[in-house]
Amino acid sequence: MYKNILLAVDLGEDASWKKALPEAVSLTKASGGILHIMTVVPDFGMTIVGSFFPSGFEAKAIEEAKDQLHAFVSKNVPSDVRVQHIIAHGSPAHEILAAAKKVPTDVIVIGSHRPGLEHAVLGSVATRVVSHAACSVLVVRG
Repeated sequence: MYKNILLAVDLGEDASWKKALPEAVSLTKASGGILHIMTVVPDFGMTIVGSFFPSGFEAKAIEEAKDQLHAFVSKNVPSDVRVQHIIAHGSPAHEILAAAKKVPTDVIVIGSHRPGLEHAVLGSVATRVVSHAACSVLVVRG
């Protein structure tokens, strides 16, 4: 039984959670466990890119993501489900895998959409998570 379920959501992309959230909630309710919901604020990638943003931009983005995640949970997760909110900053796949190591995670639930050419070349977050996770991963097609 999965007691600790980690659900990764992209708050700007409904397809990342519309079908995955009900699955994660169902698993959590069945086990009486905890739903760890996380979102990742992407980093700039290259230092030169970061120089185009005002000082403190990343800190503001992280704080805004925290507020949005709490609002998302209030609106979409039943009140009888125990939830832990997780905000990460960096590469989404890397941060999801890091969170799964930090938080006692039995299963990662992640939404995925039909891959296009860009995913064939770059790979998707779900593909990277499945390839490198130390625990079970449930990929829910959007």
